[in-house]
Amino acid sequence: MAAAMGRGRGLILSVGLFSVFVNLLMLTGPLFMLQIYDRVLASRSEATLAALFVLVAALYLLMGLLDHARGRIAARMGARFQDALDARVFESILRRAVSPPERGRPATGLRDLEAVQKFLSAPVFFAIFDLPWAPVFLLAIFLFHPLLGWLAVAGGLVLVGVTLLNQVTTARPNREAAAASAQSHALADHLREEAELIQGLGMRPAVLARWRQSRDKALEGQLAVADRSGGFASFSRSFRFFLQSAMLALGAWLVLQAQLTAGAMIAASILLGRALAPVELAIGGWPLFQRAREGWQALTELLAATPPPAEPTPLPAPRAILDVNQVTVVPPGEKTATLRMVGFRLEPGQALGVIGPSGSGKSTLARAITGIWPTASGKVRLDGATLDRYAPEALGRAIGYLPQDVALFPGTIAENIARLAEEPDAAAVVDAAKRAGAHEMILGLPDGYDTLLSAGGSRLSGGQKQRIGLARAMYGDPALLILDEPNANLDAAGQQALNAAIRQMKEAGRSVVIMAHRPAGIAECDRILVLEGGLRKAYGPRDEVLRAQLVNYDKVAGAIGAEGRK
Repeated sequence: MAAAMGRGRGLILSVGLFSVFVNLLMLTGPLFMLQIYDRVLASRSEATLAALFVLVAALYLLMGLLDHARGRIAARMGARFQDALDARVFESILRRAVSPPERGRPATGLRDLEAVQKFLSAPVFFAIFDLPWAPVFLLAIFLFHPLLGWLAVAGGLVLVGVTLLNQVTTARPNREAAAASAQSHALADHLREEAELIQGLGMRPAVLARWRQSRDKALEGQLAVADRSGGFASFSRSFRFFLQSAMLALGAWLVLQAQLTAGAMIAASILLGRALAPVELAIGGWPLFQRAREGWQALTELLAATPPPAEPTPLPAPRAILDVNQVTVVPPGEKTATLRMVGFRLEPGQALGVIGPSGSGKSTLARAITGIWPTASGKVRLDGATLDRYAPEALGRAIGYLPQDVALFPGTIAENIARLAEEPDAAAVVDAAKRAGAHEMILGLPDGYDTLLSAGGSRLSGGQKQRIGLARAMYGDPALLILDEPNANLDAAGQQALNAAIRQMKEAGRSVVIMAHRPAGIAECDRILVLEGGLRKAYGPRDEVLRAQLVNYDKVAGAIGAEGRK
């Protein structure tokens, strides 16, 4: 965070330099009034009036240009700050999203970054540079008369007190309102993604009521903050107007006492307005400042909790040798292991079927093999190297992964198969689709491989999504293929295509790990791993393990044989 802000140090200095001249030029108005009342009216010189007016117009034009320039510089400084951290923050959000405790929480990192950027680009940011000039303006008022100076100081202290009171009384409500708003947005996004389920189950009234409760809570918090901040802002504005009138009244009395000129009276009133304007601006923009400060703190915590991973030494493309050695996995954010002391070895050309009841640890094992979840103990090695020795991108190319819930992204089918690569290899996309048995299915879609999908691929059936997901897993010819319930949504033709794809992978010297419930899912497997309660219950050749574990072995073997004959 400090480094990103430091890159704009030159722009900050430019804003500060421009602010010096802007504030110096703010003396134009008081000095002009002083000259008008004390020189022009006394001398009745039209030439002096014209000369002063031309000079003042030029100075105000210069002040406007400088003020506009510092606004443009500040806006670009905020944009540069956001650009420097956008990728880092988004990467941190993605990395934390794999942790179960983070899945239900709203990801506010990007909104926090935008809050800081908006503050840097807002007029209230200039109050930081204008406030140091308030004592200069107050000193100028003292030069006119001490009584006027002390009145200005007393009024300034009142406004400073209002600012501090504003900070104390609105800090907590502002945090609560921001949290409630984030929860409301997160709930709305989730409900929108599940719109079809909500429609199908007739849940719309209940969902709307639940969302309205969340939204009302957020609105109540925002209204409370707006009421308090608005009250302080209104008081400060009204008090500043009153203070200027009081300054005029005191100045007029001093004029009557022959202790002050009429020009000094008007000039002192204008100077008071200039001195207190940054304070009023700070009070009015306080919610924006508070949101930016909270965003800065949240971003600091987020980036500290997810430091950039060290780049390991690049390794050559691995062979299909998977060694899982006494692996124990505790899901991130939890305390209980869901996989304990599990081990096996897979050689090139072999396929392993992992079976077991729901909750036995099959998906946990898949996440551990792909490197999504770290191991609490034990090692997962690919071609002799632990998974953390591969860069994430290199590991993704070496391991093809098909999760239980296939997620497709906005874009074409070809882009989804190519894993959203900027320059997808068209030949590799078609080859992966053919090996996954999805080529003919894709050609039957309205635009073939160029068919546009929305988020989640809602226009496709579950089986179509699964086959496209399989093609994506096989894109780039990975050494290892991890399939988590790959046949959950497949029909008979889809199951045949899946089995053919697994055979091709084995014949090419690749390895395959399949988490399955249905017997057809392990038809091409050479070895079987049985999990129960996160422990390895059995491991060995497929038929031997099934014969030992299943009472109805003949029925299961018959089903596997039937799939093989098909």
